[in-house]
Amino acid sequence: TKGGRTFVSFYSGNTKETYGNYAAVIMSDDETHYGEPIAVAYKEGNFRCFDPVLWIDTLGRLWFIWNVMPGEEVMAVICDDPDAENLVWSKEFCIGRGIMMNKPTVLSTGEWLFPIAIWKLDIYNNFRKSALTDGDVAGSYVYKTSDNGKTFVCLGGADVPNRSFDEHMVYEMNNGVLRMLVRLHNGIGESCSYDRGKQWSKGHKTELGGPSSLFFIKKLKSGRVLLINHYNFKKRNNLTALLFKASHD
Repeated sequence: TKGGRTFVSFYSGNTKETYGNYAAVIMSDDETHYGEPIAVAYKEGNFRCFDPVLWIDTLGRLWFIWNVMPGEEVMAVICDDPDAENLVWSKEFCIGRGIMMNKPTVLSTGEWLFPIAIWKLDIYNNFRKSALTDGDVAGSYVYKTSDNGKTFVCLGGADVPNRSFDEHMVYEMNNGVLRMLVRLHNGIGESCSYDRGKQWSKGHKTELGGPSSLFFIKKLKSGRVLLINHYNFKKRNNLTALLFKASHD
């Protein structure tokens, strides 16, 4: 936060990925000492809350986002002042339908894009089948808000071959094209949008590599692109921060 406070999120509950999982947030004012959870997302019954995301938006507000299964719901609460002595959270609300595992993207035109996927229907089907509908078409979608999170609209989505859990991220290239990277079973795939997220190009595998794992990508203020990925790896090791010149967009 602006005041130097650090928040960390994770999920727990039971001994594996199953019903009863809950998402939690802990906090530190010195990056060393953390206390008990200061926020928890839990849904009673045969549900699980998992894979939380923390994000500080352009207004300085802290978002606590989590996924609910079954239900295909991405839920969130917002803390207007994350540096306050007593934290106050909004009522929980739904961002979109699917699974969100990475941070949103702020476009040069001011909109925010939230990467939300409908996983392939065979992924965790035993947890999901009771809530899936005929309208749940698997894909790596983006949800847009133009009013700082008051309302959301689902734009288009990409269908990248050989993807696993999607875990996609989007950044805006220097020419305004949106580039989406998606986790594959054998690396990282990509798709591009030339109309601000409504339609996405045919997906294909990139040369970025990776052992089928979560990655992170972000365009920096310098114009260069930061990619955190496995490099010269054997399975999930050698996690490396890589910088690309703007010309590589």
